[in-house]
Amino acid sequence: MPSRVPRTLLAAALSTVALLTAGPLLAAPAHAAPAVATWDTDRAAAAYAVNPAAVTASGSENAGTAPGLAFDGNGSTRWSSNFADDAWIRVDLGSTIRVDHVTLDWEAAYGKRYVLEISKNGTDWTPFYTETAGTGGSVTAHAYPQEVTGRYVRLRGLERATPWGYSLFNFRVYGGEPAPASTTRTNLALNHPAYTNFYQDAGHSPAAVTDGGWPADLKGDTSRWSTDWNADRWVSVDLGAQSTIDTVDLYWESAYAVEYLLQVSDDNRTWHTVYEPSATDIAARRANVKSPGDAAGLHDTVKLPSPATGRYVRMLGKERRSFYNPAPATAQFGYSLYEFQVWGTGGSAAAAYPALPADQPGTYRTTFFDDFTGAGLDRSKWRVVRTGTEMGPVNGESQAYVDSTDNVRVANGALLLQAKYCKGCTKAGGGTYDFTSGRIDTNTHFDFTYGRVSARMKLPVGDGFWPAFWLLGSNVDDPSVSWPASGETDIMENIGYGDWTSTALHGPGYSADGNIGARQTYPAGGTADQWHTYAVEWTPTAMRFYVDDHLVQETTRNVLESTRGQWVYDHNQYVILNLALGGAYPAGWNKVTSPYWGLPQSSVDKIAGGGVRAEVDWVRVEQKG
Repeated sequence: MPSRVPRTLLAAALSTVALLTAGPLLAAPAHAAPAVATWDTDRAAAAYAVNPAAVTASGSENAGTAPGLAFDGNGSTRWSSNFADDAWIRVDLGSTIRVDHVTLDWEAAYGKRYVLEISKNGTDWTPFYTETAGTGGSVTAHAYPQEVTGRYVRLRGLERATPWGYSLFNFRVYGGEPAPASTTRTNLALNHPAYTNFYQDAGHSPAAVTDGGWPADLKGDTSRWSTDWNADRWVSVDLGAQSTIDTVDLYWESAYAVEYLLQVSDDNRTWHTVYEPSATDIAARRANVKSPGDAAGLHDTVKLPSPATGRYVRMLGKERRSFYNPAPATAQFGYSLYEFQVWGTGGSAAAAYPALPADQPGTYRTTFFDDFTGAGLDRSKWRVVRTGTEMGPVNGESQAYVDSTDNVRVANGALLLQAKYCKGCTKAGGGTYDFTSGRIDTNTHFDFTYGRVSARMKLPVGDGFWPAFWLLGSNVDDPSVSWPASGETDIMENIGYGDWTSTALHGPGYSADGNIGARQTYPAGGTADQWHTYAVEWTPTAMRFYVDDHLVQETTRNVLESTRGQWVYDHNQYVILNLALGGAYPAGWNKVTSPYWGLPQSSVDKIAGGGVRAEVDWVRVEQKG
């Protein structure tokens, strides 16, 4: 921790200063931002350079940590606040811009809870990023898909992580002025809202295609929208009002579209095609196969055959470019677009992103329940999943899922998912398996959006045993969606350790080992092979995970979309219960490679002895409405 001034001197200084500025108290000029700003201009630093009085704060630790030092572009100087949880710092950008992202570089005295806010007048503030579990370091909060347009940006503290004040090396703001309505030909898309059906992660959202930035050589990771490996992807731009369009410029990264359509719409839903490349153009683009390291992008200037009218313009991808890396020539990337310019007249700077969904009103009621008291599994509620039929092998796991009472049965008021061992005895999906196990789900029986989902379970303990209670997006089998765009909610996973379980979310930009997850030890003690209740509360704004009614992970939509990627939890999911054996997750922890990946001989012996099973007392889904 850097040295601090004595508390007595600090108290005296703060008692005489109610509001500190970063420099002399000068009247702000009418243009408190530079005349020319590009997509990569730090608008906060530019505003401070023109007028130091553009920066104000609730206070400072001392004269050497004044607020302007967070905006001077020097990573070794810093603002440090007065020692109060509600301390704040703000900047007047000098003009109204659409904010693309804000970067905070924290010193060791960081905020545990804080909020970033936008204002058009410096009085009325709207939050656009709320942190509830800050860990310091460098934090970039992307605005998309929120409407974050204003002249003033403020960081307001809620709770400090240390006894000191909030301390920032840098407070950077990026964005630009939205193109206004125009009666002369201009790029109507500049800094306007953009939409897509998929984007790779928070740093590659569709907002990048209207920010005015692209590299001259059309190479590199600079300011671009990018997608997964799927041909059925699109990006659209809202011009704000019906416009007359004559030309579209597309600045592609090397992962360009071989074939695509340009379309216009009045409502962002019903589309009319106004251009597609000719067969000759498509053939030439298709033939341009290179390794990713040698490939460059393309600049398509599309002059429409005749002017088109509409408020929205869309690029709809039909075929991705192929790469040679090193063989064979296959499409290895999604679409990647730096900039989408729409030239014409009309438009409006009033174009805005719609409000995000709010939490649902009402109280919870049970919409699905099974306590497994019948003579057998209730197949009106559950589907038994089989390897080679409903699913293929996944995650390097060693078991085949089968529909057998040896593996899936109801006994003594509980569901039993039992593992069995028999060397080379099971053939499924073209493979031969030494293990069988059980997996059931509610797909096609009960698919739902939002709710509180819980189960009481008792788990087997032993390296490589992998029971799970989770939700999967019901559109996972749609080839235009697939995983992880479908979304996955892991309410409980255990990989054989007796003292902890884990929770996780998987989606675009945060899947597999990069998931948004947490590990939990049992809040009141106990072990995995005792009865515990695992739950998630899934709302339009957050996922909250519980073990024995103790909150163990909270992930808000706001933080997820601002820092990681697309929120893909606004459509149906279904419930899954399974017992896997070995595979990627257990092996990542126990490092076992033999006799099976993630499954040591000691665990094989336990399975062969007949005692490895997951037990489920009940499953419940509650929903509002």
